[in-house]
Amino acid sequence: MALGGLGFLMFILVALNILAAAASLALFAVAIWVAVDGYKLYAISAVSGKDDIFAAAWIAIFTGFAFFLTCLFGIYAALKRSRNLMLVYLIIMFIIFIFECASAITAATNRDYLVGNSNLVKKQMLQFYTEDSSNGKRITDTWNRVMQEGKCCGADGPTDWLTFDSTYKTNFPKSFPWPENCCEKLSNSEVKNPTSCQTGGQALFKKGCFQHIEWVLSNYTWAVSWYGFAVLMFVFFMLLLAMVYYVQLD
Repeated sequence: MALGGLGFLMFILVALNILAAAASLALFAVAIWVAVDGYKLYAISAVSGKDDIFAAAWIAIFTGFAFFLTCLFGIYAALKRSRNLMLVYLIIMFIIFIFECASAITAATNRDYLVGNSNLVKKQMLQFYTEDSSNGKRITDTWNRVMQEGKCCGADGPTDWLTFDSTYKTNFPKSFPWPENCCEKLSNSEVKNPTSCQTGGQALFKKGCFQHIEWVLSNYTWAVSWYGFAVLMFVFFMLLLAMVYYVQLD
């Protein structure tokens, strides 16, 4: 390739690596956001044994930062016009690419398992809510918070607690037909209107919480998986160009 053509190819490769470095930092940031779990729904994934979305986020934290550093190295290798440095760059990028593929695929498939429908979340809720165990405490705390913050009750609605057998019903047979957190509360955590709550009046939250849980886990999946796939597609075409540049170097 003529010197001018090689210089133009080098310029394009440097520019693409700068864009890839910025995209990689964004991947690093969104993966941290998922791993931190601002909505505090990790317990629902962990107790089910399907916390792969969060495992994928930790992988994406590594790959995002690794992509960023390697892109900087790629800029240096391209500017130096060194075949050896470009070969090292290509090998490292390929290894990181494989890890990020695993992260994106893991997050996408796990999301469908957890929130494909409400049955898994509902079954877990009925089994563990108020159960005297470590998993029971985690699920109880999570659902209490979700129901109050989301102003919702059960997975599909209050009837979940009436239609199906549950640990809550076994432990509190003479209490409210649904958990107190299904109803409006005062600042001191007391039920605002116990009679209305007991009879299913206005104080009772009528909608289910599954829609909120699905929305959160879908956002987590989008952050780790679909944005990860977008970064992978960009990096793939950049690596094709890098291989052309490598071949053209003397």
